[in-house]
Amino acid sequence: MLLLVNVILISGFSTVGGQVKPCDFPQINHGRLYYEDRYRPYFPVAVGNYYSYHCNPDFVTPSNSYWDYIHCTKEGWSPEVPCLRKCTFSYVENGYRPSSERAYIQNQSVKVDCYPGYSLPNEQTEITCTENGWSPLPKCIRVKTCSKSDIEVENGFMSEFDFTYALNRKTEYRCKPGYVTTDGETSGSVTCLQSGWSHQPTCIKSCDMPDFENSRPKTNSKWYKLGDKLDYECHDGYENMDGHSKGTIECGYHGWTDLPTCYERECRVPQVGKEVFVIDPKNEKYRVGDVLKFTCRAGLRRVGPDSIQCYHFGWSPNVPTCKGQVQSCSSPPQLLNGQVKGTKKEEYEHSEVVEYVCNSKFLLKGPHKIECVDGKWTTLPTCIEEESTCGDIPELEHGYVEPSAPPYHHGDSVAFSCRETFTMIGHRSITCIKGTWTQLPQCVATDQLEKCVVPDSIASETNLPNKNEFNHNTKISYRCWGKSGNKHSICINGRWDPKLTCTEVKIQPCPPPPQIPYSQNVTTTVNYQDGEKMSILCQENYLIQGAEEIVCKDGRWQSIPRCAEKSPCSKPPDVDHGRIRSSIFPKEGEGRVYPHGTKLSYVCEDGFGISGRDGITCHMGKWSSPPLCVVKPCDFPQINHGRLYYEDRYRPYFPVAVGNYYSYHCNPDFVTPSNSYWDYIHCTKEGWSPEVPCLRKCTFSYVENGYRPSSERAYLQNESVKVDCYPGYSLPNEQTEITCTENGWSPLPKCIRVNSTGKCGPPPPIENGDITSLSLPVYTSGSSVEYQCQSLYRLEGDKKIMCRNGKWGKPPKCLHACVISEEIMEKYNITLKWKERQKLYSQTGDTVEFICKYGYHPTTSQSFRKTCQDGKLEYPRCVKKAGRYYHY
Repeated sequence: MLLLVNVILISGFSTVGGQVKPCDFPQINHGRLYYEDRYRPYFPVAVGNYYSYHCNPDFVTPSNSYWDYIHCTKEGWSPEVPCLRKCTFSYVENGYRPSSERAYIQNQSVKVDCYPGYSLPNEQTEITCTENGWSPLPKCIRVKTCSKSDIEVENGFMSEFDFTYALNRKTEYRCKPGYVTTDGETSGSVTCLQSGWSHQPTCIKSCDMPDFENSRPKTNSKWYKLGDKLDYECHDGYENMDGHSKGTIECGYHGWTDLPTCYERECRVPQVGKEVFVIDPKNEKYRVGDVLKFTCRAGLRRVGPDSIQCYHFGWSPNVPTCKGQVQSCSSPPQLLNGQVKGTKKEEYEHSEVVEYVCNSKFLLKGPHKIECVDGKWTTLPTCIEEESTCGDIPELEHGYVEPSAPPYHHGDSVAFSCRETFTMIGHRSITCIKGTWTQLPQCVATDQLEKCVVPDSIASETNLPNKNEFNHNTKISYRCWGKSGNKHSICINGRWDPKLTCTEVKIQPCPPPPQIPYSQNVTTTVNYQDGEKMSILCQENYLIQGAEEIVCKDGRWQSIPRCAEKSPCSKPPDVDHGRIRSSIFPKEGEGRVYPHGTKLSYVCEDGFGISGRDGITCHMGKWSSPPLCVVKPCDFPQINHGRLYYEDRYRPYFPVAVGNYYSYHCNPDFVTPSNSYWDYIHCTKEGWSPEVPCLRKCTFSYVENGYRPSSERAYLQNESVKVDCYPGYSLPNEQTEITCTENGWSPLPKCIRVNSTGKCGPPPPIENGDITSLSLPVYTSGSSVEYQCQSLYRLEGDKKIMCRNGKWGKPPKCLHACVISEEIMEKYNITLKWKERQKLYSQTGDTVEFICKYGYHPTTSQSFRKTCQDGKLEYPRCVKKAGRYYHY
C-alpha cells in the first residue's frame, strides 16, 4: 500500500478567539504510526495535522481496516481509541455454534445459546469483545437444573409443559377443585435451587366457609384444611340437633361432617286420637330431639310407629292410630336389584318385620326393614348402582386368599385363611363397600395367643369358676348375684367379647327414621337399635347437604342432613387462549343458566394445549376451577434424512418449551431450506420450524436423448426444470419438465422415442363412459374425439382429447354417483332434511343435507351438509339423549 507522507506544519497554533492546544505524540495502544521515528521530533503539532497508522494483529481501526489516519482536533487525537480488538465468534464449548463464522469489534456483544443444562458463568446470556478478547469466554458450564420428574403435586398438577427448569427459575402448580395450598391459595410456585426444588408442593383437602342457618361462626377464617374444626353458636332461641346452643363441625374428605344449622327449640304438642295415649308426660311444647312414645287403650292394636321424634321440620313419622282388628299381609314385594334376607313366607302377621339386602354392585338407600301394618307393607328401600370399585385385595400377613379376578364391585366379598400354626382373629371375610375394603382380620401365631383373666371387680359378683386364666376361644356362661338369667362371653386373644359386666345399661331404641323434607319416601314404623344407620336418598333435582347416613344413638336420630335444591350456574369462566367446546346447549344469551351437574370442556387455540383437566363442572351454583391454555411444548423432532447434533444427549430433556432450538445436519444428497448441510430447528407455537428440515438436492447435468444444460446446476426438493429432448423424442406422457422429489428426479431426465408416423390408434376407453362417435382403427395427428358419461355419472376433466405425435391426450373420468342408503341413515339415526327436494341418488358435487331423527342429537359439532365425492358420502352421526332436543 502506498503510504502517505504527512506534511508537518508547525508555523503556529493561533485561531480566531484565542489559542488552541496542540497535540502531543499519540499513544496508540496495540498499534503505531508509520515512520513514527521520523516524525517524533516535530511534535507537538497543530490542529488539522493527521498521520497514517497501523494496528497489531487481532486489532483493527474503527473503520475495520488494519490501517487508517489519526487526526489532531481541538478535542485531541481522533479516533480516541485508534486500535480496537477484533474477536472471532465461531465456536461455543457446550453450546450451539453459529451458522457461520463472524468477527466482532471491541465493545460489541453477541448472544450465546448453551445446551440444555449449561449456561455462561453467572447466568449471562451474552459475551462481549473486550481489549483482551471475549469476556466471558464462549464456554458454557454445567448448571444446576431441576426435573419435573423429581416433583409430584399431591392433589394437584403442574401448570407448565417444560420438563427441565434452570437454576432460580420458578414454576407454578395448581390444586384440584376442593384442595388448596398450605397457604390457602388455589395455586402456588416452587423454585429450582442448588439443592433441588425449594419444596415438594402439596395441595390439602379444604372446606369453604359453610352456610350458617340461625347460627354464626366463632372464627373468621375463609377456608379450612382437612381435620380443622369450626366452632359455631346458635342465635338466641335456637339450638342444634344435639339440643345445644354451641357446636363443632370438622372438615373431612367429603366436606363438613355436619351443617352449622340451628333450629327453634320446640315442637308443638301433636294431635292424637282419643284411643292413643302418650306414655311420657304430656307437655305443651317439646325440644328438638325429644321423643314421644305411644300406647293404645286396652284391647286395641297400634297401627303406626310406637314413638316419634321432634325435628327442626316438625314431628316425624306421623303419629299412630289404634284399631280393634288388624289384617295380615301377603308375601313382601319384590325389590329391584335386591332380595329378602332369609326365607319368605306366604302370610305375615301385623307388626312382623322382614329385612332386605341389595345384590352385588348395588347400594341400599332408605329403610332396610319393612313392617306389615294392617295388611300393607311399609315403604320399600331402593337399590342404586354403585359404580366405584375396590383396588387389589390387601395382603394379610401370615394369611392368604383364594385367587379371584378384579374388578371388585360394591358388595363383593373375599374370604381369608391363615397359614399353619397361625390363628385368625376377626371376621374371615372382607367386603368392598363404596370403593373401600372393610377391616382385615389378623393371623396371630397360635403359640402367642394371649389368655383372658377375670377381673377381681367382677369375680365377686358372679358365679364364675375360680380360675386364673382362660385360653383363646373359650366360651363361658355366668350369672350375676341377685339377677336372673345367664350371660355369655368368649375369650378372643386376651379380650372378653362381650365385656364381662354385671352393670345393666338399658339402651333405648330409636323411633322409626324421619321423613326428611324433599327426600325419597321412607315411611316406616320399624324401630332401630343403637348404632344402626340409614342411608338418605334425596328426590330428583335435590342434593344432600351433610352426611348421607343418619345414626341411631342414645335413643335419638343424629346427624340429620338436608335435601337442598340443585342450584344452576351462570356463565362459565373464561380461559385465556381457550374457549368452551361446542355442545348441545343453545347459543349463549342473556339469563342463560346451566343446571347443576353440567360438565363443559375447553379447547385451546392452535399452538396452545390444556394443562390440567380439560373440563369444569357446575356444583350447587359454582363452577369448578377451569384449566389453563399454555403454549404447547415440542416433542423430540423427527428429522427425515437427518438428525440432531448430540441427539442422544438431548433426548431425555424432551418435550421442550417454545423458544428452544437445536442444531441439526442432513444426510448426503439432502440440505436444509437455507441450502446448507446444517442449520437450526426451532420450537414454535405451531410446532417445529422448518416443518421439513431436510430437502432433497438434485443435480441437473445430463439428459439422455436430449440437450444437456449449459452448466451443471443443483435444484432443491419441489423445484422443477424444463427438459429439451431431441427431435422425435419426449419425456414420458409428453411431459416437458422434471421435478426434484424426496426420491430424486421425477420423471427421470430420460427422453424416449415417440411415434414417428404421428398417427394414433383407437382412443383410450374410460370406465362408466365412452366416446360420442364411432371408434376408428387409426386417427391422424390433430384428430379429436369427445367423451360422455353414463347416466348419474359426472364427467371430470376435458371431454375432448386430441391425437398429437402418435399419442392421445389424457382422457377424462366419470365420477360415481352417491346412493343414499336408508339402512345407513337408520344406523346413524339421521334423515334427509328436505325430502321433497332431494333424491336417494346424488351426483358428484351435489350437496345433501341431513338432520337428526327426533329424540337424537349430534355427537360432535360436525356439519350436517355433506358433498358427494366420486360415490363417497360422509354421514354424520346422532345419538339418543334424555332431556331437551335440538335439531340441526
